[in-house]
Amino acid sequence: MANLNPGDQAPAFSAKNQNGETISLSDFAGKTVILYFYPKDDTPGCTAEACSFRDNYEALQAKGYVVIGVSTDDEKSHTKFVNKYNLPFNLIADTDKNIVEAYGVWVEKSMYGKTYMGTARKTFIINPEGKIAHIIEKVDTKNSSQQVLDLVG
Repeated sequence: MANLNPGDQAPAFSAKNQNGETISLSDFAGKTVILYFYPKDDTPGCTAEACSFRDNYEALQAKGYVVIGVSTDDEKSHTKFVNKYNLPFNLIADTDKNIVEAYGVWVEKSMYGKTYMGTARKTFIINPEGKIAHIIEKVDTKNSSQQVLDLVG
């Protein structure tokens, strides 16, 4: 399990988005990437987080930022989520869990006394040189995009 810190090189990845297109981190070299990990499509917290990025997408784009969401849901689930909430950014289907493991967000969680493995909600801000500039450990789902803007302006 990766233990990434600001200043570390962001792990490279390639995976399919909601449209079945292969998206790689290297596609966005020279741009600031907001890579956010979330547990599950169309659940209350994940929807609030995605909609926060959607609602501030123009402000983020105006600053040259790229928003990419990652969960272990499949492409079909992502397509429904994108269409239902009109999300203007890529959602990556990490069904083999390579990306969540590389970023150290595939963790043991517990609910109702049962433990299970799942995706930790965490946001990585990757600078244009491909290094991790910031990690938001405690994501405020309703204000996730504002958290990013507060950090990177």
